Amino acid sequence: MTTTHQTVRKAVIPAAGLGTRFLPATKAMPKEMLPVVDKPAIQYVVEEAVKVGLNDVLMITGRNKRALEDHFDRVPALEATLAAKGDTAKLESIQAASNLGDIHYVRQGDPNGLGHAVLRARQHVGNEPFAVLLGDDLIDARDELLSTMIEVQAKTGGSVVALIEVEPDQISAYGCADVEEIEGESYVRIKKLVEKPDIDEAPSNLAVIGRYVLHPSVFDVLERTGPGRGGEIQLTDALQDLAAGDGAGDGVYGVVFRGRRYDTGDKLSYLKACVQLAIDSDDLGPGLREWLPGFTAGLSK
Repeated sequence: MTTTHQTVRKAVIPAAGLGTRFLPATKAMPKEMLPVVDKPAIQYVVEEAVKVGLNDVLMITGRNKRALEDHFDRVPALEATLAAKGDTAKLESIQAASNLGDIHYVRQGDPNGLGHAVLRARQHVGNEPFAVLLGDDLIDARDELLSTMIEVQAKTGGSVVALIEVEPDQISAYGCADVEEIEGESYVRIKKLVEKPDIDEAPSNLAVIGRYVLHPSVFDVLERTGPGRGGEIQLTDALQDLAAGDGAGDGVYGVVFRGRRYDTGDKLSYLKACVQLAIDSDDLGPGLREWLPGFTAGLSK
């Protein structure tokens, strides 16, 4: 087994999507800026990367995404106003976003799929392993996932995907993994990946979610990967090639995540995520827990 001695230092966050599932809210505002309790979804993702030492963050953006850059930039006039009022809590909250890490931006241009978006990171990433975090999946800060994936990548020298177990009738909404156990290890080897299979064609109930730690050889594969499902360049197709290979950087492995994950990919799951995170918050949680039972009891009537 090939072992890499390179350290994962960089995170890539694709954020060029049009957010059509949230229209009209996203007509003038990026979907990544939709608030989840009191922070935009994209901030949770950047905080997750920085927490495990990935302070070099590249966002793949598109048109009408300037709000992302503005959010992570300083606003001296606002800071001065809050300081003058003595509003330390709010001042610290806005400064936290601008002090998270070294954040860079590049535009995707043509919206040709996740694989194409990741390929746009090639010049910034260079020849080293890197993490990809999708903004639709929020991982609870109290649970370990990305750090475990980085450890598995260092041990195997290949690429690593995050997996969750889903109900069979849900698998068509995900990339699906056919896996084999590795004796003595807590991670699995990926034998095959299928993008959004029908329920009768799915090799398992293990779904790929939006966390990856990739070997840089994925860029060469993406360069020669043609359009796949939906007419777009699919990252899943490139990973399938790497899973089937036996050269340097080949091999794809999976970490099965059983912690707390919040899906913000559509309106209903977004609302559920807001409620789940609000209930766990110190300031809103007590009041929300007190109010919810009466509200739900009224629904049953």
